[in-house]
Amino acid sequence: MMNSLNRLVLTLISVILISACASQPAYRPAKDNGFGYKEVKLTQDKYRVHFKHRSDDRAQAMNLALLRAAEITKLNDYDWFVVTNRETIIDKERVSPQSGVSVGRNHNVYRECGLLGCRTRSEPTTSVGVNMSFGDRDKSEIESILEVKLGKGELPDNDQAYLASELYNNLMPLTKDE
Repeated sequence: MMNSLNRLVLTLISVILISACASQPAYRPAKDNGFGYKEVKLTQDKYRVHFKHRSDDRAQAMNLALLRAAEITKLNDYDWFVVTNRETIIDKERVSPQSGVSVGRNHNVYRECGLLGCRTRSEPTTSVGVNMSFGDRDKSEIESILEVKLGKGELPDNDQAYLASELYNNLMPLTKDE
């Protein structure tokens, strides 16, 4: 009985740890208002790109928004884009979860009395509790919003102008390290 219970507890803990470690990549299409990228076509050559990320790394959120802008530029057969407006929204909260794993073995004692006397019996019971936490942490949601204008031909002489293919090649490897 106890051996199968130990296996059950270890299996349960393993499943919880694996599912806690398994996560989706940061660079992905956003579902509804969730994490990832989405864009809105404003005009023929203008887009608003959103990238929402759960992290404390503001630069990574901005890089991934730029990466999506480069992809949009390439998908629409343009060569470059200029960032015409840029906004970053950070929503931060302190999280203090508690965790623990416990296995307890107790005995329930029953006393039954009748006309001929009393009888006492004891039954062993086992309880299992699992609660996972990895300590206090700050949880941030960072949203980088870019408005971009797409273009063809020679790259404008502008600090906010990016060659889509070059930017894509430089930033795409970042998505592999997530």
